[in-house]
Amino acid sequence: MRTALITGITGFTGSYLAAELSAAGFDVYGTSFRKNKALDNKIFNVDLCDIDTLRDLIVKVSPDVVVHLAAVSFVDHKNKEEIYRTNIIGTHNLLTSLSENKKKPDSVLLASSANVYGDNSLGEIIESTQPSPINDYAVSKLAMEYMAKLWLDKLPIFIVRPFNYTGIGQSSQFLISKIVEHYRKGDEEIELGNIDISRDFLDVRTVAEYYRRLIEMAPVGETINVCSGKSISIREILKIMDDITGYKIKVNTNSSLIRRKDIKCLCGSNKYLNELVGDHQKISLHETLHWMYQGK
Repeated sequence: MRTALITGITGFTGSYLAAELSAAGFDVYGTSFRKNKALDNKIFNVDLCDIDTLRDLIVKVSPDVVVHLAAVSFVDHKNKEEIYRTNIIGTHNLLTSLSENKKKPDSVLLASSANVYGDNSLGEIIESTQPSPINDYAVSKLAMEYMAKLWLDKLPIFIVRPFNYTGIGQSSQFLISKIVEHYRKGDEEIELGNIDISRDFLDVRTVAEYYRRLIEMAPVGETINVCSGKSISIREILKIMDDITGYKIKVNTNSSLIRRKDIKCLCGSNKYLNELVGDHQKISLHETLHWMYQGK
């Protein structure tokens, strides 16, 4: 049985990926930074910025594959120092620990973000599109990508740039979860920012499947968009929720929720992803929203 290590395993994406890898026959271990949380004996409370503890964990687990999800992932996170420290130094410590271990992994997936592309209006964004980050989160992820290249001669690293995705369990600080939660509660009104921005959305279960296929393939040195290839506006998502629930919610615009530097449209090309893992039936956004609304 091959061993997998998922950093950030107790997070939104990590829990789905753990289930996906376990079903595929991996012996799954993980790290969590959450305090006062009951963890099983395969999940370790580790701060990736504590390199000594991290080194000990890597020696103990000696993973065959690694998926690095642990990060500050909320664009509007207030502590900017924490964004850079976690997303860059934490990744640096992980790669250092993996490279020092006697047993090297066969595959290392590093999760970056499509936010590195910035406000790009060229239609479908391909992997060679010039990055142009416009917020601290995106800058930290792009810096992480460049930093990781220093280990390409030592570790089988590849990078994914996921676009937006959602599902049950995502924090309500993220827009789609917030919207669905208001409908689930039967609220008559909701405060939102700009509802005419468009994003490329996937279901978190589809993302977990893509990650599993990619780590089994190990496209070393590559950067891969993980996306649907289609964008949809928040206004259109509200209309879908109206149809699912049978009622229309009143939207009140709150200027404080409109980011000073926001990306108007973010839509990725999934051509290269499909070349690698094969095109297959994805879960539609309507299905995802219905699943989230039902809560099961």
